[in-house]
Amino acid sequence: MILASVLAALGAIVAVLGLLGLAERLPVNRFAGVRTAATLRDADTFRIGNRVAGLPIMVAGLVGVLGGVLAFGLPAGGLIAGIVAAVGMVAIASAGGMLGHKAALAVPEPEPELPAGCAGCACGTCGVKKLVKSDVPGVGGE
Repeated sequence: MILASVLAALGAIVAVLGLLGLAERLPVNRFAGVRTAATLRDADTFRIGNRVAGLPIMVAGLVGVLGGVLAFGLPAGGLIAGIVAAVGMVAIASAGGMLGHKAALAVPEPEPELPAGCAGCACGTCGVKKLVKSDVPGVGGE
């Protein structure tokens, strides 16, 4: 009974998190979603990684809910159904997390911003090694 209730509740929470990630409504946070070095690079990368992982994570949550319902309804095989559903939920959620991580790795890194007060003149004093096009022919990559 307790296993069934806990599994169903955890499955519901995981399904909601997957739905939020799929709908791009999951904010950057410390506790929920795909949280790897790649996805935590910036807010857009977090959103993309969790959108890709959203469907598998939502399915993992539904597997947990279904396993909890089966464990509650089947007194003889309830423990086995609960254990199988819990293992399946973790495996599917882990696979979704890996997909989200790989999607975040595919997002190109944002270009560095110029320091305050730098006009992008490529004079070399601001420390940014970026060629900037200039109106002067032959300067800045022309």
